[in-house]
Amino acid sequence: MSKVFEALQRLERESGKPPVGVSNAAQEVFRNGGSSGIVSPEEGESEEKVTAAPIAAEVPPRSAESAFQIEQVPVQDVTITAETRIVYFTDPNSSGADRFRLLRMRLWPLWEGGKLRKLLITSAQLQDGKSTVTLNLATALAEKGKRKVLVIEGDLVHPTIANRLGLPDLPGLAECLELDPDPTLLLQRLEPLGWYLLPAGRPRGNPTELLQSPLLANVFDVLRPHFDWILVDSAPVIPLTDTLSFRQHVDAGLLVVRAERTPRDAVEAAIGRVGPQNLLGIILNGAQELDRLYSNYGKSYDVQGRGKE
Repeated sequence: MSKVFEALQRLERESGKPPVGVSNAAQEVFRNGGSSGIVSPEEGESEEKVTAAPIAAEVPPRSAESAFQIEQVPVQDVTITAETRIVYFTDPNSSGADRFRLLRMRLWPLWEGGKLRKLLITSAQLQDGKSTVTLNLATALAEKGKRKVLVIEGDLVHPTIANRLGLPDLPGLAECLELDPDPTLLLQRLEPLGWYLLPAGRPRGNPTELLQSPLLANVFDVLRPHFDWILVDSAPVIPLTDTLSFRQHVDAGLLVVRAERTPRDAVEAAIGRVGPQNLLGIILNGAQELDRLYSNYGKSYDVQGRGKE
């Protein structure tokens, strides 16, 4: 945890009051222990992007006459392998899966209270694991289709989610901001994960300027009524400023940092740029020592969960 968050929590302990300048949602997380101890053991995501022919012609026109039915969203079947790093799906009994259950448990009271629906997930720098966290958290929140969860691939420079799932290069957020189609027509339902995706698409202009378009608000306005959760997988905070474009459209954010890799200066700079009042907490990714402790604990139980002699 960064010095900033340590100071905020220390202030609350000493004064008995929530930290000044922190949102109500963030205050509740601080009171309940914060989410900074959540750890994902996954590796940093690849920054490769599939290249294809221009796809603007594939964007359907906006139609004000047809009502959106979520059951009509086309289904994309994806193959989940260990390399996809969705540990919540491939290894549900692992320590990594348990930590995403814990994160879901911490987020649930805020959702139930109507304070948290749209969540930004970012990182201090490249390859800290933000997209891995997004993939796992979306799968955990969806609970095999019980909740309607949408992931918006908001990193228009190096989108990774669609590529990692083996999806074709499809129109998405970039086309929504350039051509103003109905964003519901560009959604994909991913099976067997049970959640929905608005891909990044292929921006023709500068991604940073594109995300500053007033049409971004329209995307959230149109999609919000149809989903229980909207997760935005945005670009890293450093060196880009793209993440800042999403701040006014989400309820709160999570910052992903990698253990023994992300410099503390980078973490504090990222918090300062996003604003601590906009963050629920920090997710520590790749903490190997905690994995070893969990593994040793698990070995003391048999498959029925009973302690060994």
